[in-house]
Amino acid sequence: MQINKNKVVSVHYTLMVEQDGQQVIADQSKEGNPLLFLFGAGMLLPDFEDNLLGKSKDDTFDFFISPENGYGVSDPQQMVRIPIDAFKNEQGEIDRTMLVVGNVLPMMDQNGQHFNGIVAEVGLDYVVMDFNHPLADKELHFTGYVVEVREATEEEIAHGHVHGPGGHHHH
Repeated sequence: MQINKNKVVSVHYTLMVEQDGQQVIADQSKEGNPLLFLFGAGMLLPDFEDNLLGKSKDDTFDFFISPENGYGVSDPQQMVRIPIDAFKNEQGEIDRTMLVVGNVLPMMDQNGQHFNGIVAEVGLDYVVMDFNHPLADKELHFTGYVVEVREATEEEIAHGHVHGPGGHHHH
C-alpha cells in the first residue's frame, strides 16, 4: 500500500542539522515507538509529507528541507530584550546559573501562555531572549524508513488524527 491522503503512516526517522560545522542529531524516533500520523491532515511539515508520498512499507527515505520550508528563518522581532529583574525568583534573587547563553528557559507571557526561549545575551541589567524556533535557519536532513501504511478509518479522517494504539484516544 502506498502513502497518500488519508493513510495512517508510521515511520522511524532521524533528523540531522548542522551545528558548528558538524551534522548532529536534532530529533529521532525511538525504537519501538515510530512517528504515527494521518497523511494529508496538515500535522507535519508539507515538505516532509511530499517526500513520503507514494512510498510503501520498508521503503527508506533521505531528503533535505530548506529553512524556509522547515521551521523558518530567524525573525529579529523574536529577539526580545527583557529587564534582568524579570528573572528574579520568589526570594528576589537572580539565579545567574540559569542566565547562560544557549540555555533554554521556560517563559510565560502576560496571557499565561507557556513557551521556551533561548538565552542569547546577558547584560548587567537585561537579558536578550531568542523566541525563534530552535531549528530556525537550519536545513533539515531527514533519513529513515516506512514502518507501516494502512487505510485510515472514517472516524480518524473525520477527526483529522490517528486513533488506537500509538494514536489519540478520546475519553
